[in-house]
Amino acid sequence: MKTKCVTFSKNVFIPVTNVCRNACDYCGFRARRLEDAYIIQKKEFLTLVKTKGAATEALFTAGEKPELSNHPLSSFFKKNMLYSGYSSLLEYTKELCKLAIKHGLLPHCNLGVLGKEELKELREGNASMGLMLETTAAELEAHENSPGKNPKERLKTIAEAGELKIPFTTGLLIGIGEEKEDCIRSLEAIKSLHGKYGHIQEVIIQPFIPKPFTAMWNKKPPSFEELKEVVRVAREILPEEVAIQVPPNLTSPLELIELGASDLGGISEKTIDYINPESPWPGEEELRKIVAPFELRERLPIYPGFVKKGWYSEEIRPLIEWYADEEGFRLRRSDGT
Repeated sequence: MKTKCVTFSKNVFIPVTNVCRNACDYCGFRARRLEDAYIIQKKEFLTLVKTKGAATEALFTAGEKPELSNHPLSSFFKKNMLYSGYSSLLEYTKELCKLAIKHGLLPHCNLGVLGKEELKELREGNASMGLMLETTAAELEAHENSPGKNPKERLKTIAEAGELKIPFTTGLLIGIGEEKEDCIRSLEAIKSLHGKYGHIQEVIIQPFIPKPFTAMWNKKPPSFEELKEVVRVAREILPEEVAIQVPPNLTSPLELIELGASDLGGISEKTIDYINPESPWPGEEELRKIVAPFELRERLPIYPGFVKKGWYSEEIRPLIEWYADEEGFRLRRSDGT
């Protein structure tokens, strides 16, 4: 019998800005004070991508629509963007994507809720894109001050990515006030969108982790048993070709793999997990030991099935052809590249 394959990718994590229009009760990434706000500068960015090591992915994350808030931090963002010669987060990130490609990295952007034209602008310079659905449960207390966490808006972005044939990552955040039935409804919604467009490459099942100085600091994270149940249900609901991802720095993946998970997401040799900085990523060799007896195999930020379908632009074609083997996984050359 063929050994089950568990996949992962190697990335450089790029936090473009921590200014965000949303104020989720659990988020430790969003800047709360002016002195904590930042926008990654090109010099810092280039240092990261020039020392990328074995990474193939530039994972771009940012606060959602930082230009739209009336908060002073929004003024900070807009002034700094204009000073740097850019009009928006989208324009600046597009430029960083081009630089990432130039230095041998395949971009994957997760910038929050985006419109169809914005997705279209980013598509040419991205191998895949993402947006956590989190939950279809509306009016959660944790999202009271977060207009971008409206489930309808997030589902619309995911659907429009499908219309544009963008290989897409989404997921559920477990433990933020949703009920079990909400998880089922969320998975059914993702299944429905994939059934229509065929673009969902993976669904992340991510546990809420309490962060200091947040409104939910004293809330308990979901138990491992709860997480196992969501993974089990997800495997029952989602089509076989949609991978279930479990972050190896936030949970113990082996039992979750036995229940149907098959991907561990991205790990980085050069950068921390800026969303969960207290949780370091394991290295590749440690991952192999963690998932044994399952086979660990490296992929690109675009899944093998979408590599085979040719769901990528001419702009990134040379990198995909360089990195991908005949099955669409990461090619291992004798010289280590």
